[in-house]
Amino acid sequence: NLVLADEINRATPKSQSALLEAMEERQVTIEGETRALPVPFFVIATQNPARQVGTFPLPESQLDRFLMRVQLGYPNAHSERALLLGRERRDVLRDLHAVVTSETLIAAQAQVPEVHVADALVDYLQDLLAYTRDPQHFAMGLSPRGGIALLRAAQSWAFLAGRPHVIPEDIQAVFAPVVGHRLVPRTLAESAG
Repeated sequence: NLVLADEINRATPKSQSALLEAMEERQVTIEGETRALPVPFFVIATQNPARQVGTFPLPESQLDRFLMRVQLGYPNAHSERALLLGRERRDVLRDLHAVVTSETLIAAQAQVPEVHVADALVDYLQDLLAYTRDPQHFAMGLSPRGGIALLRAAQSWAFLAGRPHVIPEDIQAVFAPVVGHRLVPRTLAESAG
């Protein structure tokens, strides 16, 4: 139920498209035969820096399909020491055990859209979306898909906090990871062009 696409930007555009079909359409097509994927199904991907040789950057339309981009950075000294002196990572994987059943996860996912969003909060979200679409600040703002992703992520954040409604702090908590890979700042676009 989980695919880890390690170094997705080293895959060919055709392979990237296949992963995106799995993400968006919840299906895969092999030699003309389409097969539905199990529920739940997740794609997690890593990327190499774009400046490395042999990478195929994902177009904005494909990046938009990912709910979030989280940057991990380097581990702190204590964690890095544990990695260096610890067990082989593949051995550790064998010791992992499920913490939730598929049924429980599906039930929780079904409850997220039920988390209440007040009209005033939708106004706040629309103001944020409009700001990102201002050509003075961004060459490319948030798409409607990005707005929906931001709202669903905020609802999920509220759900995990045990609240039946979304507050502005929920949007603020998920804002950077949800929109960071979707926005193109004006200065970055100008230097690339």
